[in-house]
Amino acid sequence: MNIDIAQAIQDFGFPIVAATGLGYFVFFIWRWVTETIDPMINETMGTLIKLVDRVRMLDNDMIRLNTKVAMVLEHKSIIDKNLTEDQVDELDQIVSKYRTHSEQFNSTGKK
Repeated sequence: MNIDIAQAIQDFGFPIVAATGLGYFVFFIWRWVTETIDPMINETMGTLIKLVDRVRMLDNDMIRLNTKVAMVLEHKSIIDKNLTEDQVDELDQIVSKYRTHSEQFNSTGKK
């Protein structure tokens, strides 16, 4: 089936041939999107949902951890009032040994 475009334009006119070509192009793009792109987007959406859930779990874990650390630091400051100087020094050494190097959270309890 060999179609001569010039003959088709002469028989049907340019607007009809152009509309037919555009219709085929739209059909081809629609089929490509539904068969190739949609499954890929659905798979990516599932991965994104799993990732967001993991980030929320980590955020909740960090909130709980920060609450526990703040409670321990508050308890340490209460204990510091009742300790001797040697006990305070020993406690400060233990805290400095295990302190974080993060700039966002100060685990020493000192401002």
